Amino acid sequence: MGYRVAVVGATGNVGHEMLKILAEREFPIDEIVALASRRSLGTEVSFGDKTLKCKDLEQFDFTGWDIALFAIGSDATKIYAPKAAATGCVVIDNSSLYRYDPDVPLVVPEVNAEAVDGYTKKNIIANPNCSTAQMVVALKPLHDRARIKRVVVSTYQSVSGTGKEGIDELWNQTKGVFVPGQEVAPSVYPKQIAFNVIPHIDVFLDDGSTKEEWKMVAETKKIMDPKIKVTATCVRVPVFVGHSEAINIEFEDFLAEDEARDILREAPGILVVDKREDGGYVTPIESVGEYATYISRIRQDSTIENGINLWCVSDNLRKGAALNAVQVAEVLGQRCLKKG
Repeated sequence: MGYRVAVVGATGNVGHEMLKILAEREFPIDEIVALASRRSLGTEVSFGDKTLKCKDLEQFDFTGWDIALFAIGSDATKIYAPKAAATGCVVIDNSSLYRYDPDVPLVVPEVNAEAVDGYTKKNIIANPNCSTAQMVVALKPLHDRARIKRVVVSTYQSVSGTGKEGIDELWNQTKGVFVPGQEVAPSVYPKQIAFNVIPHIDVFLDDGSTKEEWKMVAETKKIMDPKIKVTATCVRVPVFVGHSEAINIEFEDFLAEDEARDILREAPGILVVDKREDGGYVTPIESVGEYATYISRIRQDSTIENGINLWCVSDNLRKGAALNAVQVAEVLGQRCLKKG
């Protein structure tokens, strides 16, 4: 016996990935439905070797459905997630709407799978921000060994994190640089993204940080440990898919780089590629379409007593969004729903 699963926002980048990953991982499904806004009614999307026609989210009745994977914005989620949850369908939400709600578990299965048990309060589970998800996968096994005091992270985030509009803007601006008369002014981003980097993701807050940076701080504390101090600088780079992070970690106890490397090699969801030679590391283009969070450039930080530096790369549409949501559904099934 399998599950009845709804994918909400099936025509978007993350929705496409959710359908692809559900099929790839052979999630036990009895019935699946693709949902989108009314303007996408009848649009065809792929699920394995099948083709699904999108149904209208506004008119859909979630009664009798087990799991709904939401990949739509916070405004629409605010309307439809509670409706789905009220019918008994468990919502796994990829928006930021419920991440900081104390009654909604925020889950990365490699890190805090047991938190799924708290879904019953609202019938909703939150997916973290893409940049947080890959970072905590890397941090958790090291934290278990040496207790993390402080994290300093600088991100290099791809335009797919903004959605199709960000991808189109990078593509069109890049072409426009080389074709006179086809220059494209910034509209999605505040400055040109082609051949540039922008130290600004989401809105600015009163303390000078951006909301993306605040998310990394708040979510790391909720998922892992409220005692961990985190400071982040989030940067948009002209890469289509794949987020990268340079992470500096200060521990309570000494951790040698060789032991850190061994710990990470054994940790779930991680693939270590760390050779001290040309090309002996992973870049975002190699992470595209992959499940793993890749770790490279592991080395001691000699400027502090107990410090490690590392480089972390992952496909933001997968581990940062769709893959994590499907993994949460798998854990939910195994621990709580027990079908399939």
